[in-house]
Amino acid sequence: MAKHRKDRDSWGEWSLTDKNVYDWSSEEEEPDGRARPVQVLLVKDDHTFELDEAALSRILLAEEVRDREVVAVSVAGAFRKGKSFLMDFMLRYMYNHAAEDWLGEADKPLTGFSWRGGSERETTGIQIWSEVFLVDKPDGRKVAVLLMDTQGTFDSQSTLRDSATVFALSTMISSMQVYNISQNVQEDDLQHLQLFTEYGRLAMEETFLKPFQSMIFLVRDWSFPYEFSYGQEGGMKFLEKRLKISENQHEELQNVRKHIHSCFTNISCFLMPHPGLKVATNPHFDGRIKEIDGEFINNLKVLVPWLLSPRNIDVKEINGSKITCRGLVEYFKAYIKIYQGEELPHPKSMLQATAEANNLAAVAAAKDLYNKKMEEVCGGDRPFLAPSELQARHSVIREEALQVFRGVKKMGGEEFSRRYLQQLEGEIDEVFVQYIKHNDSKNIFHAARTPATLFVVIFVMYVAAGITGFVGVDIIASLCNMILGLALITLCTWAYIRYSGEYRELGAVIDQVAGALWDQGSTNEALYKLYNVAANHRHLYHHAFPGPQVEEFSEEQDKKKD
Repeated sequence: MAKHRKDRDSWGEWSLTDKNVYDWSSEEEEPDGRARPVQVLLVKDDHTFELDEAALSRILLAEEVRDREVVAVSVAGAFRKGKSFLMDFMLRYMYNHAAEDWLGEADKPLTGFSWRGGSERETTGIQIWSEVFLVDKPDGRKVAVLLMDTQGTFDSQSTLRDSATVFALSTMISSMQVYNISQNVQEDDLQHLQLFTEYGRLAMEETFLKPFQSMIFLVRDWSFPYEFSYGQEGGMKFLEKRLKISENQHEELQNVRKHIHSCFTNISCFLMPHPGLKVATNPHFDGRIKEIDGEFINNLKVLVPWLLSPRNIDVKEINGSKITCRGLVEYFKAYIKIYQGEELPHPKSMLQATAEANNLAAVAAAKDLYNKKMEEVCGGDRPFLAPSELQARHSVIREEALQVFRGVKKMGGEEFSRRYLQQLEGEIDEVFVQYIKHNDSKNIFHAARTPATLFVVIFVMYVAAGITGFVGVDIIASLCNMILGLALITLCTWAYIRYSGEYRELGAVIDQVAGALWDQGSTNEALYKLYNVAANHRHLYHHAFPGPQVEEFSEEQDKKKD
């Protein structure tokens, strides 16, 4: 859809007049035939992702490139750090690399991917350049080079999942990922890279090979050339120091570095100077080389050929197989489907992850207390306990466990902890059901329910068969005999299962059927009520058989009377 924009046209030039300019999508053709940035991954307002398959296919399935091996170059990193600005210099090189002075005229504005100064984000989702460049490798192969620009991470309108998904997708699709970092490689930069690459690795098939190819740390505005010089040589020495693993390092720091080394087949670094105050502070700066600091230009002339020269570009590979433009389209579709679903865990901020761990630890402590005290009440070899008393003891212990949870200092606030409190209540109630079953299994009436029911069925069928046979109703007599035989076989089967421990699923089915018959019979209801009465009046037993327990019971009764 065409839409009006006032600040700047889609070629990256500042609009100094009020004329209308347009962006375009897959639903319309390029207005004037010129190459432009095309949005292929869209991040919607509800933080879901959509792939513009038509636009992607139109670019990568063009006849001249679709069967060519592809080199995918992407720039990713934090927002407002000059990624699109850098991409436009890459475009200049791709169009003019045959010329010695590929940067062109010093007074020419910088065009290509949309970029601007300021504090608000410019690029969203993933954009690719609509023209795929054909480059001859030194070995004579002609490969297709694709340039991708990505949404910056950690802007004020994106969730952590948005940032992780865009970064992970660009890393999975690209053969050369430029990690654009400002001023220094700090520990949080490495931790974010670990998070994003792991999020990408989760979506890929397991392989013994390293999942990603080239990672280039591009440190912008480097302020310490007296320690490590600008360029690739100083960058490699600096990166070697940053990613070094030593014995006295904390395990967390070692794991971050091991993870990064395990993800990429090639890791390099380039240190770039600041482009100058005119670039940073002039709101009307439009990319003219004459306004950029000379040292930045000198290093730019080294950086871009170092990245994009025919001998340095890497063809995209997945599981050791080289990928064509046609194949890249299919991988793009497959990867986006994974991120559109709910199969992958959502990445969390450090606070949220810590708060979850904190609350889960409190839940575990509370459950441990509940289990320990309930084991003392009815677990193991403890005797059968009346259901009403078991319920009362459960209620008391349950409240103690909830108080333990509430008493732990937890991060995240009361609202965040409430769902963990509800989770604890649900889990305790589920465990209590198991304790009820365990307690019931100790009751002689409960244990004998299945054989008693089957004996009753056998007896009733035996009597019914005799009576109906005596009066001459042979069909009913035969039916009763058949049921009698089936019940007898079932009783024998149940006895074998209880003795041997085999075919437990069949035994459970027999118990369920017997339980249903037990619950339906009026005689059984009377027996069940009798057992409840007996369980609730255990003191009658103690009166009949006096002993130490009776003395304890009498002391309790005396205390209650007092």
